[in-house]
Amino acid sequence: MRFTPVALGGPMIIDPEPREDARGSFIRTFCADEFAQAGLPDHFVQCSLSCNSRRGTLRGLHYQLYPHQESKLVRCTRGAVWDVAVDVRRHSVTCGRWVAVELSAENQRALFVPPGFAHGFVTLSDDTDVFYQITAFHRPELAAGLRWDDPAFGIAWPVSDPILSPRDRSYPDWVTAPSRSRARLADRCAGVHQPDQITAEQQRDRQAERDRRPQIGGGRTEHRQ
Repeated sequence: MRFTPVALGGPMIIDPEPREDARGSFIRTFCADEFAQAGLPDHFVQCSLSCNSRRGTLRGLHYQLYPHQESKLVRCTRGAVWDVAVDVRRHSVTCGRWVAVELSAENQRALFVPPGFAHGFVTLSDDTDVFYQITAFHRPELAAGLRWDDPAFGIAWPVSDPILSPRDRSYPDWVTAPSRSRARLADRCAGVHQPDQITAEQQRDRQAERDRRPQIGGGRTEHRQ
């Protein structure tokens, strides 16, 4: 397998190296030793399959909150998707930026999505299946999401009127949420504990830290086959 980091400091593209002969091909999609050597998790506790009948079906942007934040290894086993990961780590210099990768049954690549990233995809063909390997058990009470078309991110989805669930359609915009709630949500996504009350001295220290941090605007990193 070939492991290719992307620009946001966490997500990684994984390309298989098939062995082919007259019968067809043989492909290894996961190896604990190789993943560990690449700095990725070598243990997944759940696998899920998303089956989508129509082109233009969009699922996301989803993530799970602290203390059960999750990593995902995502691949497309039938059809094709445009797969997106958005950095929502509050203290990341790339917070608010996104990466998009085309995953398909043909290119056989996968995208690793680490904790602190919201994930979503849109199908590029009918009858598309997406297979997930996940490092944390699903906790419905900690499920969270962001609007797919939130202008704070400016994701250049290849569809303008996707098929959405009522839940995914109803997520609030990131920029319209109260700033303190938004910061706490990002901290919970990244696994950072934030107390309910802080002192004036702590507030000054945190403001000084924010002032020193580089300001990063929106942007994208896109990979196509």
